[in-house]
Amino acid sequence: MIRLNCFFKANSPEDYKSALCAAVALTEKSLAHEGVVAYDVFQSATRQDVFMICETWESQEALDKHSATPEFEKYVGIIQGCGFLKLESFNF
Repeated sequence: MIRLNCFFKANSPEDYKSALCAAVALTEKSLAHEGVVAYDVFQSATRQDVFMICETWESQEALDKHSATPEFEKYVGIIQGCGFLKLESFNF
């Protein structure tokens, strides 16, 4: 399995709102993708400009298919345009 933690820090409060909406929309779509084990968005309790997308996939193949979808490109593009996105990946 593969776990991805995608940390996001917004450029501004408006960018945070836009990025969070995109992250929630991406989560809703991604939960229907083949090979997804878990996919969710977590807002920071201490910082109003930070959230994390946490996702778990059965395999690299499932993750690759997810990453090639139109909704992934659309929503990740919005998120990246609103701030800084850092990815951590773990295999287990």
